Amino acid sequence: MEKFIWLSYDLGIRGDYESLYSWLDDHEAKECGDSVACLLFSYKGAFPKALEAELQKKVLLGKHSRIYVAYKEDGKLKGRFIFGRRKRAPWEGYGTHQEQYEDED
Repeated sequence: MEKFIWLSYDLGIRGDYESLYSWLDDHEAKECGDSVACLLFSYKGAFPKALEAELQKKVLLGKHSRIYVAYKEDGKLKGRFIFGRRKRAPWEGYGTHQEQYEDED
């Protein structure tokens, strides 16, 4: 099977970018901005487990490595971290909205 995907990656300062870039080049990925690429991924079995397994074989991932994949499934756009997890956004606190708290005595 084939699936068009977008990958967002942050491997940290000492990350194995060379191996990741090699994998992206082998898959003829297109650059989509800082640390974002899109590509057509061929796989067997369940997606995104197949993507996760392939990247684990090709790229040395540390405990702080993060890779997020976005893809279409059943007509809906889906996304998830296949390595790492979401962290606090650098833009938090810049917006104009404020939560309202009620003080009690």
